[in-house]
Amino acid sequence: MLEDRVVFMNNAFIPWNEAKAHVMCHSFGRGAAIFEVMSVHETPEGPVVFRLDEHMARLFRTAELLGMEIPLGRSKIHEACLESVRRNKVSQGFIKVICFHSQVAFEILPPNVPMDVSIFVVDPAADLGGLKFPFDQGATACFSRWRKLDPQTVPIEAKAAANYLNGMMARAEAKARGYDNVIMLDTQGFVAEGGTESVFMVKNGALMTPCAGTVLLSITRRSLLQAAEVLGLEAQEVRIEPETLLGADEILFAGTPNKVLPVRKIEERDVKGTPGPVTRTLASLMTEITAGRDERFRDWLFPV
Repeated sequence: MLEDRVVFMNNAFIPWNEAKAHVMCHSFGRGAAIFEVMSVHETPEGPVVFRLDEHMARLFRTAELLGMEIPLGRSKIHEACLESVRRNKVSQGFIKVICFHSQVAFEILPPNVPMDVSIFVVDPAADLGGLKFPFDQGATACFSRWRKLDPQTVPIEAKAAANYLNGMMARAEAKARGYDNVIMLDTQGFVAEGGTESVFMVKNGALMTPCAGTVLLSITRRSLLQAAEVLGLEAQEVRIEPETLLGADEILFAGTPNKVLPVRKIEERDVKGTPGPVTRTLASLMTEITAGRDERFRDWLFPV
């Protein structure tokens, strides 16, 4: 149960129910919080965190883009993540790091003080009712009328809470239409990403994903591209038109909870044979990697 978890908060571990901020704090009112979500996996040698170094790099890159100051160093937060997993005795689950301004403030600019740093660890089976979409079930998806945030409005590579209102609106639209998930276009009309996931497609055996520039630089996205290279799969970062995606042989989402999640239906089209062969191959490799059974990717895993 969540109430039994402990939370890292500003250099101390406290009970879950004591991890609080005032409703009038700046980050609640303005969305000025930044975060990272990482996965924890069970291996024969014990729990590991997937690509912890990459997540730390992106957290500090987000702070830099937004002009925010994280008071703890990268190595300190890195170790605090591992210690949080140890203390919560989680062998399979997720870590969420949230940096925020806890001070009560009415101004649009945040207080000129360092941010608070918090780290939460959960077991999805015990605490969240399990993953919503198992791999073999896949998901349905539709295109959203809401466009992905334009890079000329905010830094879209920043993993900031305020940016996620965009994906939330799109996901709510999809749910209202009876779909599990959503695919957003950028402001030029090309495929961008899901509400919180990267989008991939397969055509004639080639793996394709929208190019950087209008999408979050997802760590899972990068992992799949690197895994495809090792497998000898043709992989491309390209601009994808909606009609091209609709005609794909395979479509999949990629994100932290489900490293690979096949799309079995897009709009009114059933994607026959889902999960397809490329999707299954990538998913199988990611399972081997996260279980610590593929020595080629050992440096992606950080032992707890």
